[in-house]
Amino acid sequence: MSNAIEAEGLVKRFGDTVALDGVDLAVPKGKVLGVLGPNGAGKTTAVRVLATLLRADAGSARVCGFDVRTHATTVRGLIGLTGQYASLDEDLSGTENLVLIGKLLGLSRAQARVRAADLLAQFELTEAAGRAVKTYSGGMRRRADLAAGLVGRPEVLYLDEPTTGLDPHSRNEVWSTIRGLVELGVTVLLTTQYLEEADQLADLITVIDHGRVIATGTPDDLKRRTGGQTLQVRPTLARDVSTVAAILRDLTGEPHVDLETGLLTAPVDDPMLLSTLVRRLDDAGVTVDELALRLPSLDEVFLAMTGRTRTSEGSAA
Repeated sequence: MSNAIEAEGLVKRFGDTVALDGVDLAVPKGKVLGVLGPNGAGKTTAVRVLATLLRADAGSARVCGFDVRTHATTVRGLIGLTGQYASLDEDLSGTENLVLIGKLLGLSRAQARVRAADLLAQFELTEAAGRAVKTYSGGMRRRADLAAGLVGRPEVLYLDEPTTGLDPHSRNEVWSTIRGLVELGVTVLLTTQYLEEADQLADLITVIDHGRVIATGTPDDLKRRTGGQTLQVRPTLARDVSTVAAILRDLTGEPHVDLETGLLTAPVDDPMLLSTLVRRLDDAGVTVDELALRLPSLDEVFLAMTGRTRTSEGSAA
């Protein structure tokens, strides 16, 4: 499968700050690459280079086979970009915004109106098409912003933290929209701090920290790299938490105990330990509401790889 996006050794400095320090990226056609990293990791800088908005100090990048430096105009005709915040004119209606973008892209007024109507229908915004964007909910604004990025029928779409500031319901709306775009064959590069978002949407994940790629793989690949699985136990009765903790301590080492929820967790390398645990719990007369083995979450993976949480601050964009 050929790649829609390829970047090799991207370097970008802002004064003494190194925003990108030899970044490599590859996104197969029709797939979603999730680029993860805390604030300042270099995610947005990478997107701006790939979108021809910044010129890298070193390295190369190609979109659909075209070099972003030497064929910038061609690349711009192939991509769409949705940033962290809505770029629409809030005083214009949804239709007026999309028609304006269409005309800027060279469509006739009639063509722009047809394209706007099609996109508003696709994003379930037809009923709100004549309303000012400032009256839209957060989820509606982000869907309208995504529609704006698709007016030019891009083959590649950059989504730079598209669900920043949205409530869970609105975030789910945007996720559904992104899945629909991928089904239509659009290649997506998604930057995010929400590891659940990458887990939900991405075929591949690249983790960036301090301007460098520190890991690449599928979500499950990255989870397995932390080693083993996580055992979760929640006793039915709160008084049994200490008993379960003692059993886990004997079998796995010191467990983590959430006193508020009664959930105990511990890393395990041997999945056969689960059957031993069940016997020990039965012998102790302990019943449980939850007992499971799972791969580590992407939050846990990121913490293991970077030594800090996903919301830690950095120095570069």
